[in-house]
Amino acid sequence: MSKQKQEAEMIEAFEEAQEKLVVQSSDFSLSVVKQMVDSETLDLAPQYQRRGRWSIEKKSQLIESFIMNVPVPPIYLAEEKYGIYSVIDGKQRLTAIVDFLSQEFKLRGLERFTQLNGRSFDELPDSIKRALQVRPYLRFITLLKQSDPELKYEVFTRLNRGGETLSDQEVRNAAFRGPLNDAIYNMAETEFLRDRLKITNEHSIPYARMLDAEYVLRFFVFANHWKSFSGNISSAMDEFMRQNQYSSSADIARLRSDFERALLGCKAIWGDRAFQRPVGNGSWREQTIAGIFDAQMVAVHNLNDSGIKRLSSQRVKIQEATHSLFVGFPQSASDAALFEDSVRTATNTPSKVRFRISRMSSFLETFLP
Repeated sequence: MSKQKQEAEMIEAFEEAQEKLVVQSSDFSLSVVKQMVDSETLDLAPQYQRRGRWSIEKKSQLIESFIMNVPVPPIYLAEEKYGIYSVIDGKQRLTAIVDFLSQEFKLRGLERFTQLNGRSFDELPDSIKRALQVRPYLRFITLLKQSDPELKYEVFTRLNRGGETLSDQEVRNAAFRGPLNDAIYNMAETEFLRDRLKITNEHSIPYARMLDAEYVLRFFVFANHWKSFSGNISSAMDEFMRQNQYSSSADIARLRSDFERALLGCKAIWGDRAFQRPVGNGSWREQTIAGIFDAQMVAVHNLNDSGIKRLSSQRVKIQEATHSLFVGFPQSASDAALFEDSVRTATNTPSKVRFRISRMSSFLETFLP
């Protein structure tokens, strides 16, 4: 391709990009922001957004920035319908503003206006309250409705990559929205999975990082491809989402059934020791290990219903024997060391994935007639 033709194509792509994105800038006060949220004109939680993650200290620091009249980065919105907007970037800032004006928290950890620590919005001096309510502190940049709909997701990922690092699952949530993605987040609400990941509320770190949804997706990848797994779990999850993004309702129902059957099977067989590692003397490390999750979930997935029922009736015996997987019975000591290594070190190595899943399957088979 000639240099002239390359330049012509670049210019054409540039001009096309300019036409796809139509923006508008506005300056709003904090009280207007709250009114927009209260009236549902502004949606703080579109499906592609990350979950809430700011501490009270960080929220307080933002309010202190407004009090100091320190410039705050602009908020990016997408116009979904005329007069209805969703947040592309700035959810944490907007949530902090609404929570503070709604008396949801008291200021904490302020460094400049320390005398305001411990005060809610209503407890601020009147002059500061008025300033927070009426000054146009925030610049809003809005992608208008006539913009290319796909661009808001690209804007989201590009803007967020420049700030607090997005997890891989947060990027997937924006990039692969659709019926499967919606179903995965619904499945992630399963009580037993949330319990295993120690998710007690929306402020729990695994919830904020979307680890619950990632575990659901992790199961689908290994349940379907553990024998041919190439070694890059992040790429494998991306590819699974790409191939199944717009799955039919029947296919999604099948996936849901597979996940719930395996999860409830693990609960029935191991109880509150599911996905945990024995640490000797009959005790357990009370933390979910991804490698053990893989092994148990896929091994149970491959059982028939009668097998799961038979194993669940032997829960105490299986819990005790699970210790043996790590110390050498019924396998040799060397195999036990290999199994422990396969769930703890370089766990995405293809050989270790195959080893831990096949070993767990063989282990369960010893309890079946």
